[in-house]
Amino acid sequence: MGTYKYSAEFRADAVALARSSGRPVSRVAAELGVNHETLRQWIRTAEKAERPEAVAASAKDAE
Repeated sequence: MGTYKYSAEFRADAVALARSSGRPVSRVAAELGVNHETLRQWIRTAEKAERPEAVAASAKDAE
C-alpha cells in the first residue's frame, strides 16, 4: 500500500472530532488543515469499517 500524508491516528482523531463536535465537517476540516472532501471520505471509510456486514454484502455483490 502507498504512503499517506496523514497518519492513521490523525485520520481516526479527525473522524472522531467531526462526529462529536456538532460542527459542520467543512469547519472541522478547515481547523485541522485538511480538505473537507478528504475528511468526508475518511468518515465514510470509518462508517464502512464499523459495519462489517455491509462490507461482506458488497463483496458478495461484486462476485
